[in-house]
Amino acid sequence: SEHACAGFYQNKKTFFSFFFILVCDPADVISTVEFNQTGEFLATGDKGGRVVIFQREPQSHRHFIGEYNVYSTFQSHEPEFDYLKSLEIEERINKIRWLPLHNPAHFLLATNDKTIKLWKVSERDKRAEGYNLRDEEGRLKDLSTVTTLQVPVLRPMDLLVEASPRRVFANAHAYHINSISVNSDCETYLSADDLRINLWNLNITDRSFNIVDLKPENMEDLSEVITVAEFHPHHCHLLAFSSSTGTTRLCDMRASALCDQHAKLFEEAADPSHRSFFSEIVSSVSDVKFSHSGRYLLTRDYLTVKVWDLNMENKPVETYQVHDYLRTKLCSLYESDCIFDKFECAWNGTDSVIMTGAYNNYFRMFDRASLRDVTLEASREVCKRRAVLQPRRVCVGKKQKETDVSVDSLDFRKKILHTAWHPKENIIAIAASNNLYIFQDRLTPNGHHNTPEIQSAPPKWQTQPNPPTY
Repeated sequence: SEHACAGFYQNKKTFFSFFFILVCDPADVISTVEFNQTGEFLATGDKGGRVVIFQREPQSHRHFIGEYNVYSTFQSHEPEFDYLKSLEIEERINKIRWLPLHNPAHFLLATNDKTIKLWKVSERDKRAEGYNLRDEEGRLKDLSTVTTLQVPVLRPMDLLVEASPRRVFANAHAYHINSISVNSDCETYLSADDLRINLWNLNITDRSFNIVDLKPENMEDLSEVITVAEFHPHHCHLLAFSSSTGTTRLCDMRASALCDQHAKLFEEAADPSHRSFFSEIVSSVSDVKFSHSGRYLLTRDYLTVKVWDLNMENKPVETYQVHDYLRTKLCSLYESDCIFDKFECAWNGTDSVIMTGAYNNYFRMFDRASLRDVTLEASREVCKRRAVLQPRRVCVGKKQKETDVSVDSLDFRKKILHTAWHPKENIIAIAASNNLYIFQDRLTPNGHHNTPEIQSAPPKWQTQPNPPTY
């Protein structure tokens, strides 16, 4: 695929944005986005089974951020076919998770529906020359021609980034894998499908331990499925998983090897007066994220995003309406299957701001301290040269402003499902179909970042001259 990169900036007092445009092909649609622990690298996976890694370049000017440029691209998964079940296994990358950095090489886990792979991404800028038994092209020499013994030497070469599979974890899931999460002990990780959660050791590929099993003896008694699972960021014995019924369970592996009995159950009592045919569908949790402090849980269902205190199970401490104006559209969304879309959510580095996606290429940000929120759009139409990106407002009835957008004019084919937030800075990555947008918070005149606060004034955007292409 061809890659094009364009950057947007305005000196001293604005945000920055960079977006990468991929060739419009179904296989290029981005299916996952993930920063590494330092934020220097950003990995994306697509429906074609490819992983593209971007590296942040050093800042060349105090008012310019370092751009994220393509660092490495490799094919992680290929399409397969299960002949026993007559089932086609897609190459789509469902999740990517970085392992903590312990040496110059980078390691990441990537999974499709059935197989998890551990990849090593490393750099090489030297090559060995002067072998005794091989020629310069690597072919074996005739031993009768070897009359002298020489010591191989290392010669400089152009920088080469290599991606090699180090482990393949397969044949452990009967259903599609929806989550992987690396444990804080840096030795184990979990993988979850619709009914089971398995615990793996990173060095052992031929066996895993089943720690959660929701499969009933009679499948007709099945009442819920697992939608997402996540390890606690600091305590290696704690994990959380959510289900299609809108509940989130916190499990403690110290209590039992099989975590079918949860330690805590986070569930908000439903109002019987507002119950409808769609209540259970829209309450299904599509994403769960622990806060960086480990104190809170962030959950996303179809209409809301909620913050839970681990010490209070009966109700969330904060609830934010993402697109409440869609309540009147649930019937048509059900007929088009949009009601089953799975939106992700993200914390900023200080756990003070929440971000999640919506339709029409909109994404929402909520400031927990000021209780202010903003709706922004990530699309090529509003990211043109010197274009001003203004907060968007969706109205149900008559428009109050010319810039308002009617709920009837929303394009439900355009959706922001995958988002990620830089672990230390106010940099966010937004995946919209086959486009990747990267936004950064505004800089002050002295070159420092503003505090992570949602501004009421619309930020401006300006195109960087002579954008590089790939």
